Amino acid sequence: MAATSLNAPNAPLLQKTHQTHVFLKTISTIPCQTSAKRFSISCSATTQDRLSVQSQSQDRVFNFAAGPATLPENVLLKAQSELYNWHGSGMSVMEMSHRGKDFRSIIEKAEADLRSLLNIPENYAVLFLQGGATTQFAAVPLNLCAPGDSVDYLVTGSWGDKAFKEAKKYCNPKVIWSGKSENYVRVPSFDGLELNPNAKYLHICANETIYGVEFKDYPVPRNPNGVLVADMSSNFCSKPVDVTKFGLIYAGAQKNVGPSGVCIVIVRKDLLGNAQESTPVMLDYKIHADNNSLYNTPPCYGIYMCGLVFEDLLKQGGLEEVEKKNQKKAGILYNAIDESKGFYRCPVEKSVRSLMNVPFTLEKSELGAEFLKEAEKEKMVQLKGHRSVGGMRASIYNAMPLAGVEKLVAFMKDFQAKHA
Repeated sequence: MAATSLNAPNAPLLQKTHQTHVFLKTISTIPCQTSAKRFSISCSATTQDRLSVQSQSQDRVFNFAAGPATLPENVLLKAQSELYNWHGSGMSVMEMSHRGKDFRSIIEKAEADLRSLLNIPENYAVLFLQGGATTQFAAVPLNLCAPGDSVDYLVTGSWGDKAFKEAKKYCNPKVIWSGKSENYVRVPSFDGLELNPNAKYLHICANETIYGVEFKDYPVPRNPNGVLVADMSSNFCSKPVDVTKFGLIYAGAQKNVGPSGVCIVIVRKDLLGNAQESTPVMLDYKIHADNNSLYNTPPCYGIYMCGLVFEDLLKQGGLEEVEKKNQKKAGILYNAIDESKGFYRCPVEKSVRSLMNVPFTLEKSELGAEFLKEAEKEKMVQLKGHRSVGGMRASIYNAMPLAGVEKLVAFMKDFQAKHA
């Protein structure tokens, strides 16, 4: 049997990692056995071109960060295997020209898979942009209305409030309802909203990351020609959504579908081409749509990573199956909070509790620092609540495995038993 030297020019690219599995992309079609000082690999490239090598995957933490957030392990592994030489191109995705055929195939597949996941109609454009969702706070009014036009904002948390304040620079926005006085714990009944019949759009934040408030249904603008606009950054692709209810959806990728640096905009095509005269070229949706998100150099590697996540979500059975998993995880955690006899408390109304971001407080607030310290010892990190509200927050996005939530719940019960 032929042996392949690790130093030979045609040897597979090997990388030992202490975080997870390692994928090896073999080059030779000859069955081989390769050995190294710290691990060994047996392979037969006639039957597979990637093998998984077990490593110390227990060194991976359960990351409950709100964003950037945990990514699917199998996506990270695939990205690792393709990092050095993408599909035999001789270069990394990081090195590709965004004008070349290789990257075009990546961005086109990412868009096609996203369209499949969300059943996005052809009369909607899909844009892969930069600047995060915060940039869209300005881009939305600049593209959808004139300086004096009226628009409505339904504010259920900090991000909706920030979007409203930014819109004041470009149009005439009005807050038709705000939950600020109640510390953002609910979504109002839509029947009682005083919607402006002339508003060009109604803006909502579909899931407020900081406060853990999520819309389970969506309001309808009173203006028959108005459109619903949603910031879906923290629950994007966590469940099925009827895109046709919206004129525009935007989402930062770094919470549920990729790394930071990419913002996805889904916009109805008839809304394009009406940007205010002062709109910067990089904020004009029509320019990006006309150029298939390639007007300038896009965040290529981030888009590639989003594409891998979309592919993974499809393999899981689509967003219907993903939602079931998310409901199960959230249910386990909320039940643990509700059954703690007040030791833990979630302030959000049960009917609108987020499946993605679970805020909770401890009855004995002085135990907060110890809770975080002990959790970190158990390799559960980023559980501290947002600096503006305090307490704890567990972000349990699509990529958070059930095992992570189960471990957190077991820890919470044990912590309560020690300190109740």
